[in-house]
Amino acid sequence: MAKAPKRAPKQSDDVLSPEGLLRLLSSAPHPLRRDELLRAGALPRRAKRQIEGLLYELAEQGRIARTPSGGWASADRLKSLTGRYFVQGRGAAFVTPDAPPRSRASVQDIFIHPAQAGEAMHGDRVRVLLLPGARGKNPEGRVVEILERTLREVTVKMLNRLGEAYLCKGADPRHDTFFRVDASALPAAPRRDDLLAVTPGERLASDLWAAKAQRSFGREEDAAVQERLVKLNHQAPADFPPRALEEAAALPADPLPDDWKGREDLTGLPFVTIDGITARDFDDAIFVERAGRGFCLRVAVADVSHYVRPGSALDKEAALRGNSWYFPLSVEPMLPHALSNGLCSLNPGAARLVLATEIIFDAKGLPGKTRFYPAVIRSAARLTYEGTQVWLDAADAPAAPAVSIGASDIVPPAAHDSLKNAAALAALLAAQREERGALDFELPEPEYEFDTEGRLAGIRRRQRLFSHRIIEECMIAANEAAARFLRERGVPVPYRVHPPPDPERLTALFRSLRAMEWAQALPRFPSARDIPVLLRAARGSPQEFVAGRLCLRAMMQAVYQPENEGHFGLASGAYCHSTSPIRRYADILVHRALAYALGMFAGPLIAGGKLVATADRLNRCERAAVEAEREISRRFAVLLLADRVGEEFEAVIASVLEFGFFAEFTTMPVEGMVRLMDLTDDFYDFDPDRRCLTGRATGRSFRLGQRLRVVLTEVHKGRLEITLLPADGPQGRKKTGRPPAPKRGKTPRRARSQGGRRA
Repeated sequence: MAKAPKRAPKQSDDVLSPEGLLRLLSSAPHPLRRDELLRAGALPRRAKRQIEGLLYELAEQGRIARTPSGGWASADRLKSLTGRYFVQGRGAAFVTPDAPPRSRASVQDIFIHPAQAGEAMHGDRVRVLLLPGARGKNPEGRVVEILERTLREVTVKMLNRLGEAYLCKGADPRHDTFFRVDASALPAAPRRDDLLAVTPGERLASDLWAAKAQRSFGREEDAAVQERLVKLNHQAPADFPPRALEEAAALPADPLPDDWKGREDLTGLPFVTIDGITARDFDDAIFVERAGRGFCLRVAVADVSHYVRPGSALDKEAALRGNSWYFPLSVEPMLPHALSNGLCSLNPGAARLVLATEIIFDAKGLPGKTRFYPAVIRSAARLTYEGTQVWLDAADAPAAPAVSIGASDIVPPAAHDSLKNAAALAALLAAQREERGALDFELPEPEYEFDTEGRLAGIRRRQRLFSHRIIEECMIAANEAAARFLRERGVPVPYRVHPPPDPERLTALFRSLRAMEWAQALPRFPSARDIPVLLRAARGSPQEFVAGRLCLRAMMQAVYQPENEGHFGLASGAYCHSTSPIRRYADILVHRALAYALGMFAGPLIAGGKLVATADRLNRCERAAVEAEREISRRFAVLLLADRVGEEFEAVIASVLEFGFFAEFTTMPVEGMVRLMDLTDDFYDFDPDRRCLTGRATGRSFRLGQRLRVVLTEVHKGRLEITLLPADGPQGRKKTGRPPAPKRGKTPRRARSQGGRRA
């Protein structure tokens, strides 16, 4: 008897396999939900669990992805791109796509939901699928491949012992997960709250990783430990490679006689450096003398490019670092100590090679004849801003040979006239910049106090003095002169470009500030030219620093790029960085460009696409260093306030949002948040135009710039959060926003339900 022909498999049989399901999704015209898959595959309802298992299996393999609308799509039907994965805290993350710097502004970051992050960690280079149907201003994606694991070590905080291992939690909010740590390589067992550097291993669960401890930093309450933590979190550069150190060691301690050839000898002029008390390197000095009714400004900048040659190990390492990283207790320099604090530092009394900028200014402070040339100087004094200001304020300045700051602030008699001239010139330059529309932000910076044992003792607002303005104006003038000189000659250089603010952000800024008394006269439809008007109106008011911070947040970010598009903040048509080559690689490139234009350097200069890529890398290095500075400021604030819960502080409301407001202490540049859920006296409505919260029953309001007393209610070290409450209101739900839990069996079910609903 002949065999019956073999039955062709039903479509449902094929779909219930990974490859069959994948083929079905690949052929679908749009992402399919589970029920749509069942219908398309002619599957019974009882197959839904099997389908779900296959879907998540394929998703784990990166072959399909779930869209924000709940559908499933094959990876080959979705657009993919590569980029860098960045966590912003509390699980929110974005992928910044790889893109040429010139098109960066047109490329949107991709939002990554925590469930779509896979095994990506902050800083990783990843491949991401773009998910259709995403809502919100950013497209949404799913990480499907780790292309480069950037972070080699993670800092964790030890919580408890787990048998032979230790349960730890990421000390960086961007690594908010748990680690099962093997600490067998440590010389001693870690203690609770110790911070450890660990190497992540395999993922054990959704929020648990295996890791191996490499070293222990010590207790998290130690300020030096916090610095080391931040350096590791942001991958700050540390040890120099041996070859770079060998090149630095081979250099002389002082310039050799041959180094003086072809240079002007300015050692007879009393140049001085003026820096902060804790400054660690000195790369610029000034000398100002009268020139008829005007002034002759000479800015001498350390000639770092004479020693750091293109292609050398020192040059490659400096380019890689991009800039020095400064911390309250330490510095990670761009150049080895032998150069940054020795041969290239304009230490008093030491002969040093410099690139000099000489500018003649008329009686109004307008620049005229400008000259650049190599020279040798011998600094007459290392002055501080504080000591210089005391000297300038003295009734009889020439008769004040010293100040109370210390011996380093002795102003030599030969420099008296130069300093007085510098002060007069700075006033003229500042007036000129204000007239042309430059912005002058009075933003308080933190200044840290430490006790004799190195423990953090206080944070105060750093006072900005006129002596700061002297150096700022002289350096701006030198940088503008260099940019004009190079622009006119068409020499490729990384300009410092600051675009004007976005019109929408500008309108929102003025709308927010117009509610303040001093801002009533601000224009209703502002332009970028009105920002200086705003800053002048705020000057001297209690909200001056609030206005400055909000203006700064409304600004675009200044960047390095080969195309000169001007500097909005300085109201400058051409600007570049040339006065800090010890701590910024961009300045070294500008010095080489100046030497090339002067016929002192044969090249080749970095140009074209290579200059674009170099500028983009310098921008990334700068942002990383700035982010590290912000984190250490936040960590020190949390460290200082951890033991002061319950204390009252004077504060000013710095920003108002629909979920609460941030208030900044008047005695220190530290802010905390008052959450709307913690205000139990009323229901508050948010007015986005007036930037205020108003109680429905009481009429009580919290508005931008308002002064008030606040109580410190909580300091969360892990999340780096400072929580506040108004001092004159109910103290209620300080932490969770919920009323106290009822005792079991004592409270009616209805009351519990109502309480939960109100929270």
